Amino acid sequence: MGYGIKLRVWGEYALFSRPEMKVERVSYDVITPSAARGILEAIFWKPAIRYVVDRIHVMKPIRFENIRRNEVESKASKNRVIYASHERQQRASLLLKDVEYIIEAHFEMTDKRGPDDTPEKHYNMLLRRARKGQCFHRPYLGCREFPAHFELLEADEVPPSPAHKGETDLGYMLLDMSYKLNDKGKLEIIPHFFRAKMINGVIHIPARPAG
Repeated sequence: MGYGIKLRVWGEYALFSRPEMKVERVSYDVITPSAARGILEAIFWKPAIRYVVDRIHVMKPIRFENIRRNEVESKASKNRVIYASHERQQRASLLLKDVEYIIEAHFEMTDKRGPDDTPEKHYNMLLRRARKGQCFHRPYLGCREFPAHFELLEADEVPPSPAHKGETDLGYMLLDMSYKLNDKGKLEIIPHFFRAKMINGVIHIPARPAG
C-alpha cells in the first residue's frame, strides 16, 4: 500500500520570498517545496511522520503583480510589545497572482514514532482530514495574509498542466532548512537549494540532504 497524497491548492495571491532580497519582498516563480510541506502539515501532522514533497505541478500561468504592504520593523515577543502605528513601514512586494498547484508528496515515519504509530493509521487520518477540508490552522501561500484553498485529488493520474509546455529553467530555489548545534552550542540554520526545472508544468523535487 502506498502512502502518497495528491493535493490541489490554489489562491488569489502568493508570496514565496526569495532569501537574497533583503528589503523588498520578491516571490519565487512558483511555490517552494518547504511551503508545500507547510500546507500538508497544516492539514495533518504528528511527530511520528515527516512529509517529503515529490513533485509540484504548476497548473496556471506564472503572473506577477506589484503591491505595497504595511509591515512592522520589529518582532513581538513575551518581553516586548509592538505598537504597529509607531513601527509601521511600507514595503514594495512582487507577488504571484491567481496561482494553482498540485502537490504530490508522501510521508516517512520518524524516530519519534510510538508503538501505536503505524503508517496505515496516519495515512487514513490524513486522507480523512483532507477529504473533509479540515486543518489544524488555515494553510497559506507563503504569507498568512494569503490563504490557501485545498482539496484532495483521488485520481491515480494528475491531469497535464494546460498552461506550461516544454522546459523552463526557474533557477536556484530554496529546497529546505536543516538545523544543527555549532561548537558553541548555538543553533545554526542551514539553507539547502536546488536548480528547479519545470518540464511541461512539472517540477521534480530532489531528496532532502541528510542531516
